[in-house]
Amino acid sequence: IEFDQSQLRANGLLAPGADERRLAEQYRAIKRPLLGNADPSLRSVLPLGNLIMVASAMSGEGKTFTCVNLCLSIARERDWSVVLVDADCSKPQLTRLFSAENEAGFMDLLREPALSFDDLVMPTDIPGLSLLPAGVQDADTSELFASRRMSELCLELSSADVGRVFVFDSSPLLLTTEAIELASQVGQVVLVVRADSTPQHSVLDALEKLDPEKATNCVLNQASGVDLSESYGYYGDYGDVPPAPES
Repeated sequence: IEFDQSQLRANGLLAPGADERRLAEQYRAIKRPLLGNADPSLRSVLPLGNLIMVASAMSGEGKTFTCVNLCLSIARERDWSVVLVDADCSKPQLTRLFSAENEAGFMDLLREPALSFDDLVMPTDIPGLSLLPAGVQDADTSELFASRRMSELCLELSSADVGRVFVFDSSPLLLTTEAIELASQVGQVVLVVRADSTPQHSVLDALEKLDPEKATNCVLNQASGVDLSESYGYYGDYGDVPPAPES
C-alpha cells in the first residue's frame, strides 16, 4: 500500500509540509510513554500494552489523524514496528482511503478463526508500518469485539512479536457500544479531545465508559497558543478530517 502524502494531506490526515518538523516533535512526546508501557524490557510493562486504541467521545475530534501520525512516528523507531488497524467497522475511513474495501481484514479475522493475521495484514511503502483493513462489515460487531475469539486474538497478536505495536482506529465512545467493547480488550487507550469544541461533559462521559484501571492518555487536538515545553500530548491546528468521511 502506498502512503500517498498528497492524498493524506488532501484528506486532512497530515500537517502542511511547513509544519512537519513541529508535528513530528509533538508526536515524539505523545508516543514515548505509550511505548514505555509496551516495552517488554521494563518491569512496568502493561499486559497487552502494545495494543493501543485511539478513541474520541464524538465524531470530528481528529482521532483518525492521530492514528495516522502516531503510526508514522512509531514506524521511525529502530526497535518497533507498527500495524494500523481500522477498527471503526461501521465507518472504515482508513480502509476506504487506501482502497482496501474489497480486502479481508479485522472483522474477517474475528469471524473466521481459520484465517491468520499474516495472511491479511498489508505492508506499506513506509518501512515498519502495515495496515489491517476493517474487512467485511458485520451487524454483530459489538458481540464480536466482546467475544472469547477477540480476547484470544488480542493475546495472540500481543505476544507474537513484542516489538510490534497495534494502533486501533475506533468508533466514537459515545456513539457506539463496539468502541467500549474494544477498549476492554486492549492494553492502552488514547482519547482525542478537540480543543474549544468537545463539551466537558462529553469527555467525562467517555472516560466513565472506560475501565478506571486502564492506562488512558488524552491528546488535545487543535489547541492554539500552547507552550510545548509545558504540555504533553499537544498538537497544533491540524487534524480536520472532512465531515463526510470522518468516523
